[in-house]
Formats: sequence, C-alpha cells, structure tokens
Amino acid sequence: MNAMLHAIPGTAPPPAETVPPLTARTVAGVLAQSQVEDVLAALEGSLIGLAPVKRRLRDIAALLVIDRSRAAHGLAAHAPSLHMCFTGNPGTGKTTVAMRMAEILHRLGYVRKGQLVAVTRDDLVGQYIGHTAPKTREVLKKAMGGVLFIDEAYCLYRPENERDYGQEAIEILLQVMENQRDDLVVILAGYEDRMQTFFRCNPGFSSRIAHHLSFPDYGRPELLGIARQMLSSQHYELGDGAEQALQEYLQRRVLRPHFANARSVRNALDRARLRPASRLFADRDRVLTGEELGTISAADIRASRLFQEPTET
Repeated sequence: MNAMLHAIPGTAPPPAETVPPLTARTVAGVLAQSQVEDVLAALEGSLIGLAPVKRRLRDIAALLVIDRSRAAHGLAAHAPSLHMCFTGNPGTGKTTVAMRMAEILHRLGYVRKGQLVAVTRDDLVGQYIGHTAPKTREVLKKAMGGVLFIDEAYCLYRPENERDYGQEAIEILLQVMENQRDDLVVILAGYEDRMQTFFRCNPGFSSRIAHHLSFPDYGRPELLGIARQMLSSQHYELGDGAEQALQEYLQRRVLRPHFANARSVRNALDRARLRPASRLFADRDRVLTGEELGTISAADIRASRLFQEPTET
C-alpha cells in the first residue's frame, strides 16, 4: 500500500497565503487583530482534559503575542525557535493540538499558511538508493510555509539495518529545520521513551527542538466525557443504564493491551452503533422513530466480548 500524505486543515476556513501585519501596540490589540483567543477557546472546547498541554500552549501563544507587541514598538525581537516535540501514547490528542498550533502560528504571522501536513516514515524514506531524497524534498515542498507533523518520528532512525535510508531523510530535515526555520515549523511526535532514545542518537534534532510537550493518558472520567462528546456530535444518546455499562466497559478496556485512549473510545462506540443498526435493519417494514435511530442501549454496549472475559484484579 502506498503511503499517503495528508494535509489536515483546521476548523476555520482555509487561510489566505499571507496575513496582514500585526501593528497593534497592546496585547489586547494583537489578540483582537489575530483572533488567537478564538483558536485557544476552540481547543479548550474540543479537547477534554490535557490541562498541562493547554497551559503550555497558552504560554507559547503568550510569548508569540508579546514578541509581536515588541516588534510593533520597534524593539529587537529575534525569530523564536518554534520546532516542537509532542510525546505521549496514541489517542491523546497530539494531531489535534498540532492543527491548532498551526492555526495560531498562521494568525500571528509566524507561518504563511495555516496548513498542517502530517506524515510518517513511509512518506519520507524510500526503499531503494536514490529514492529518499526526492521523497523527503517533495514533502518539505508541500509543507513549506506551514507546519510539518511527523508521527512516530523515531521510526526514521533504524540503526539495526545498515541498508536503511532513514538517516538520509534525517540529514535533509535537519538542514531545512535550521536554514528555513522562518518558513517551516516541524513537530515530531511519538512515544516518550522512544523519542528520548531518538534524540540521544540524533543530537542535531534535540538541539533544534525548543518546546517539548508531554501528553498524558486520559483518566476514566475524561474517557467517559470524550465518549459523551463523540456521541453528541453524531446525534446519539445513551439509553437507560447505558452510561453505567460504558463506564464498566472503559474500566475493562484500559486494562487490555493496545489501549489507545480516545481512539479506543471511538472504536468502541463505532462497534456499539453497529448493534442497533443491525437490529433495526432486520425489521425493514417498520417505521422507525427518531429515538430508536439515536439511542444506544446498555445491551448494545454489554454485547462487547470484553464483558465475556474475566477482568484483571
């Protein structure tokens, strides 16, 4: 299967190629011109939990706003280093936060575009001699003027394979991160322990990363809140006893292997929706009510095989 390159837009309409210069001399003026607070509010409303990440994002936004205010007063302000590293387990919101970060940087004029180009190793590294450099440069060309998000970035480095071409992609990335940092922001993402190993083996990357954000796993109350949010966005409700069943499901699921936070919640709800759909589909001649079409029952959730397996103590 061919690797795919995804350009992930934010929730706002596609931004213009450039933004007007921010000329305000007060924080309030810069915020009003850039509307950055709208992005932060959207992040707060769309992501449950992640208090440390949201706080750090606000700190970064504050630094950038103050730098813009300094520039408006004629004070010297060196362009800050904005390359970042997001560490955490799957499903903890890293891509969503990266999308918002791209929007903040664009609104404040630090990148020309509000786009986020998300890639993995397969999009950067070729399988044969001479393939890696063109692939990497093509990705960089698409990402230029915006944010490049490299998921599972540690996969670029495979020292156990002497014929691996990941090092070539790393060298090109490092060069661009240094020489074109005013036109491209790179965000590396992955598991914390593996990213630490990656940085030890590639000190050039570590020295170019200014901001490290750690994404914690969600607690069970937060997972339940995420489930409610997902169901609401799809116009579903939980029937009698279904929320208790969902709480019990989550209690069991977090103990199982390969738990992926919000992703696992989404997958569980998708499977739960299959059950009433199959039930209603079987009765083809009956006129269905809106309540039937929009309700997930406790039985739909308890039909999961997790309820047939013993729980760990």
